[in-house]
Amino acid sequence: MRDFETKLTERIRRLPESRVRDAMEYSLLAGGKRIRPNLLYAVMQGYRQDPETADDFACALEMIHTYSLIHDDLPAMDNDDLRRGRPTCHRQFDEATAILAGDGLLTYAPQIALQSEWPGEVKAQCTAVLLEMAGPAGMVLGQCLDMKEEEGVTDWEALKEVHRNKTGCLLSAPLMIGACLCGHAEDAEKWHEIGEKTGLAFQIQDDILDTELTPEEFGKSTSDEGNNKVTSVNLLGIEEAADMMERLYSEAEDGIRLMEGFDSAPLISLIEQIRVRRK
Repeated sequence: MRDFETKLTERIRRLPESRVRDAMEYSLLAGGKRIRPNLLYAVMQGYRQDPETADDFACALEMIHTYSLIHDDLPAMDNDDLRRGRPTCHRQFDEATAILAGDGLLTYAPQIALQSEWPGEVKAQCTAVLLEMAGPAGMVLGQCLDMKEEEGVTDWEALKEVHRNKTGCLLSAPLMIGACLCGHAEDAEKWHEIGEKTGLAFQIQDDILDTELTPEEFGKSTSDEGNNKVTSVNLLGIEEAADMMERLYSEAEDGIRLMEGFDSAPLISLIEQIRVRRK
């Protein structure tokens, strides 16, 4: 399988040269864990399909994720200075260019998905999943709830709702898209639940690492305290938060093992790598 960075580069450089494309490329090709594309590839493997046939959707997922990071870092949101070990997009360029770069990635992602070689009905189904998980009933809703949280939300159920949408939906999307590409759309809701648990565990893990690492070690600004945000750590305590994280990852893996006709080994191996990450 060709290097994923090469695949991303090829697609972003199809666009006309501009300052906005430079900003899109700066953020998109800054590295990162590429968790969402890898989740999609692992689902394809689990259903015994060629992962490379999902390349366009993998790139679209990473574009949507990167757009969300650019906008999340803006002064009107978290006002962060560091992302993936480098200055955030609005610091490297300017705020207007960063907004346009996020807009560009958000609108280019479904274009890339719809230009894939899958049958039209399959492309439409998977693109609808992508946009639903990213939109005002998914990740955007989570971002909205996250901004409200800064006003003093202290309830764990409310915090879980933030994380289920802001983080969980974009981790559910590759699982659901992979199932649809492989002819198992009937299992999409089960995959959504697995993605939500993985996303909640992932965010709790971020909260824990936020307390243990410096911004330089973590590779991004640790702005929650400065923005007066409630986190799982300061709400539950680090020990209870860590226990909940482990329980959620285990429940997600149990759900994966129960999927019929699915080889769980590649996806569980990836989840285990995520589970022990330190950045």
